[in-house]
Formats: sequence, structure tokens, C-alpha cells
Amino acid sequence: MRISIAKAADRYLEIDFIHNFMDGCSDRFLHIGSAMYQTLRTSLLSSARCWDANSHQSYQTLFDRLDTNKDGKVDVAELREGLKAMGIFRHGAAQEIVSSGDQNKDGCLDFNEFTKYLKEHEMKLWLTFKSLDRNNDGRIDASEIQQSLAELGINLSKEDARKILQSMDIDGTMMIDWNEWREHFLLCPAHNLEEIFRYWKHSSVLDIGDSLAIPDEFTEEEKSSDVWWKQLVAGASAGAVSRTGTAPLDRLKVFMQVHSSKTNRIGLTGGLRQMIAEGGLTSLWRGNGINVLKIAPETAIKFMAYEQYKKLLSSEGKKIETHKRFMAGSMAGATAQTAIYPMEVLKTRLTLRKTGQYAGMFDCAKKILKKEGVIAFYKGYIPNLLGIIPYAGIDLAVYETLKNAWLSYYAKDSANPGVLVLLGCGTISSTCGQLSSYPLALVRTRMQAQASLGSSEQVSMTGLLKTIVAKDGLFGLYRGILPNFMKVIPAVSISYVVYEYMKTGLGISH
Repeated sequence: MRISIAKAADRYLEIDFIHNFMDGCSDRFLHIGSAMYQTLRTSLLSSARCWDANSHQSYQTLFDRLDTNKDGKVDVAELREGLKAMGIFRHGAAQEIVSSGDQNKDGCLDFNEFTKYLKEHEMKLWLTFKSLDRNNDGRIDASEIQQSLAELGINLSKEDARKILQSMDIDGTMMIDWNEWREHFLLCPAHNLEEIFRYWKHSSVLDIGDSLAIPDEFTEEEKSSDVWWKQLVAGASAGAVSRTGTAPLDRLKVFMQVHSSKTNRIGLTGGLRQMIAEGGLTSLWRGNGINVLKIAPETAIKFMAYEQYKKLLSSEGKKIETHKRFMAGSMAGATAQTAIYPMEVLKTRLTLRKTGQYAGMFDCAKKILKKEGVIAFYKGYIPNLLGIIPYAGIDLAVYETLKNAWLSYYAKDSANPGVLVLLGCGTISSTCGQLSSYPLALVRTRMQAQASLGSSEQVSMTGLLKTIVAKDGLFGLYRGILPNFMKVIPAVSISYVVYEYMKTGLGISH
């Protein structure tokens, strides 16, 4: 499971408004006379500068002005005319606002729906304004816009920054206060605003050895530059160091999954002693080499597949919803797992090998192929594939829930949750994901290891599940989960530190 760093996500939010405005609105605003523009803004939003987020009266005034046929509802056509009058020309903006706020799906917004939409939208605007206001003086100036863009590798001239400010500036100070910011964007849906509820990108950085999480996501700015591949390299490097650091616990988990039972109880210290006695201290790292080697191909395949699945599942120009994101992530995970699954089998066999059993990774592959055939490289494939769905789904759902809870209760003045909150949310969501998918992971490991244990009988997934439950009870499906949980905190800590150092080395540290 991997999640990204708060700074990168904050910067994405900080400039989303600017890019959206520059791409969709600024040129047109600059081409209408400033006097005409001010008149339009004043006539439609005369009370905007003293609006209170909790004041129904100000919302009622705006609603009444938009409701031109006085039927108590604002439809797409009425909203479109109102947006045009304010100079908000973006195609589809009216439809997007109505779709977002229309709770009863009647194609219109009544006053309650209109008010609820504006309040939620205003909270997002406030958090983003605070993120842009770097010196916390309550105003945004040209240098703050320049700084935010420069940190993303986008060089904006002082003149261009002033043009952006001028198009939003009402009082002529060339500084944007909260009232001006809110007035300008309150009825501009700016679909990127929705990203504030996903401003913690649940993707690369923290690697705990499981490869079932939702893949990496990058902004359009990152994709058009070399930032995306540098972040992938940094994430892969962090994962390699993290997995190496926690390899003894990972091997202990696999050892307990395969060998522990009611009649042969293996504890943490007992398992470690057995492995050291059989192969020495270095045997604790058996299987780690291929576990590290498979990071790069799996990450690359998952990332490319995820981008393609997102395009297939999302509408043109719209952000992908959470449930579609989960579907795209699950399918991308399945694609990557299908491609690299033979390496998973090799990793299990090498992890469980006895001293002298294999000379190395290639010797292991050659012996498996000769003795068991090609099909051996896909043993346990079905439970592994099925495990992606509960892991990725619960991991993402818990992450989104924790994130939104933090946003609701604690995000008063800033959109930056801090590293500890990020790590906490990621660790909890990953733990829940592991709990849900662990029985399938255990069955997968047992199936991968059957032939190496000298068993001539090849049991099916359902047969193995029934056997485990019959012999060891439901608890038997969770053999080895303790060392699996024990490695989470050190894995997260190691990968975070290494990722930060790698970002600095690659020139993408902010």
C-alpha cells in the first residue's frame, strides 16, 4: 500500500484554481471592459463581499436573482444565463453545478439544495485560499502565485501573475482577499475543486510489501514533465530499502503461513530460531532479492494499466469518481499481477527453501519448470486475484473515510494534514485491507508452496480453505498475521525517510 506526501498534494490544490482560471476564463475576462465586468459582478452579487457562510439571506438573494421564472427552482438554463452574465463562460459549468447539488435528481436545484451546494463548495474554497496564502496575511499577491507555480516547475512572469490577479481584483489593490476569492469562484464549479476531498493522493511512497493497493496518480502537470517517472523511481527505491529492512518479518510470516498449525504451533521467537538454526542469520533474507526485483515491473505495468482503465471508465473532461477509481485500480492490479505472478511464486519458493536447495533465482525457476511445468508458475493465482478486490476496496474506502473525517473536524485553517495524519490514515487503512484479504493471501502462499513441501496432492483453493478451517478453525486463516502487522510501522517509517532523500537527490523535493 502506498500513499503520497502532503506537500505535493497541497501544491496540486494551490494551483488548480489558477490553471483552471487561466485555461478557461482569464483571456475572456481580460477582453471585456473592466467597467462592464465590474457592473455585471456588482449587479448580480452586490452583497457578496459581506456574505456570511452561515447566512441564508445572502444565498436567498442570489437564488432569487438566478430563479428568473420564480418557480422556486434553478434549472440548467437559468443557471447558464446567470453564469454568462457573471462572465463565467466555461462550457458545461451550469450542468456540472446542478448535477453536483441535485439530490432528488429532478434536474433542478431548489433553495435547500442550492444552499447545501454553496456551503460545501465554500468550505473547499476556504481551504484552498488558505493554502495559497503562504504568509498568512489574509491576501494572495502575485509573488505567492508565482511561487506556487515555480515549485511545480512552471515559470510564470510577473506580468502574467498580475493579469490573473487583475481579473479577480475588485478593489484595485492587486491583492485578493477572501471575499474577492470567494465571490470569483463561488459559482464557478472548477471541477478541480473536487480534488480537495482527495488532496492526499493515495498512491506511492509508503511500501509495506503488499502490492494490492490503488496505483499511483499524477496531475496533468506532473505527467507533462519528468516528475512522474522520478516519483516512481523514488517510490520504487523506497520500497526496495523498506522491504529489505523488514525482510526477516516477511519471511517469518510466510514460514508461519505454511508450517504453523494447531499441532505444530510456531511463535515469533520460535520461528526465528528455527530459520536461523537451519540456515544462519543471513537466511532471514531469503526471497528478498526477487521481492525487490519485482517492484519496478509491477509498478510500471500497474501505473500504465491504471491510466488506461481510468480513461475507459471516466467521462471526457471529468474527474473519476471514487468507485470508478477503485474499479480501475483493481483491474490495474489484476493486470500487473497476471504479468509478474511467476515472480510471486519464485519469491515464495525461495523464501521457504532449505540450505542448498536452489543455487539462486534462475536455478529455482529452471527446477520448477522441469519438475512441475509452466502451470506451476501460476499456482495460487485465483486467490491472489480475488484478494485484490477486498484489499484495494477496503483500503481505499477506509482511507477516504478517515480523510473526510479529518477534513470535517480539523481542517479549519489549512488543507495540509501533516505527515503524522497521513501516515496514520495510511497505516490504519492498510491494516483493514490486510485483515480482509489475509485468508486469501494465506491460501495463495500454501498453494504456491505445496510442491516444494513434497506434497503430491494438489488441493484446490476451496479445498484448502475447508481443510484449514476444519483443522485449525477460523483463526487458522490468519496464521502469520502478527509478523505481518509488526512490519507495517518500520516499513512505513523506512520508506518515508528513503523517499524524501530520493526526492531530494532526483531534484523533486519541495
